[in-house]
Amino acid sequence: MRHLISGSKLGKQPAHRRAVLRNLVTNLIEKERIHTTLLRAKTARPIAERMITLGKRDSLHARRQAAAFLMTPDATKKLFSDLAPRFADRPGGYTRIVRAGWRIGDGAELAILEFIGSELKKKEKKQRRGRAEEAPEANEKEKEKEVASTKK
Repeated sequence: MRHLISGSKLGKQPAHRRAVLRNLVTNLIEKERIHTTLLRAKTARPIAERMITLGKRDSLHARRQAAAFLMTPDATKKLFSDLAPRFADRPGGYTRIVRAGWRIGDGAELAILEFIGSELKKKEKKQRRGRAEEAPEANEKEKEKEVASTKK
C-alpha cells in the first residue's frame, strides 16, 4: 500500500532528482514551454507553480528564495518581471500538461509542460529559392556565352 507516500523519485538519488527538477523549472520559466516525460512534467508542475506564487509576492525574501532554487539570474528576472504580473489576478493553475505521444527509443510517454497563455506561435517559413531564382544575372551571362560560342 502507498500510504503517505507522495511525489515520484524519478529513479534518481535525492541530489540528482533535485538538480533535474531545478533545471526543468528553470528552463520552463525561460522558455515557457518544455518537452519532457510525463512523469517529470507531473513532478515539476507543483514546483513551477510555487515559483509563480513566489513571484506574485514580490518581496526581497521571495526573490531570494526563487534565486536559491532557479539556476540562472535571467530566469529569476523573468519570473518577477514578466510571469508574475501575467498571473497576478489568477489564484492558481498556472501550468498545463499536454500529452505528446511516446518516445521512439524507449517508449516513454512524453508531455509538454507549458504556462497558460503561452499559446503555440507558428514559425514563419523562409522561402526557399531555387537555383534559377538564386542568381538570375548568372543565368543570363551563361546564356550570352552560349549564344556567343554558337555564333563563332
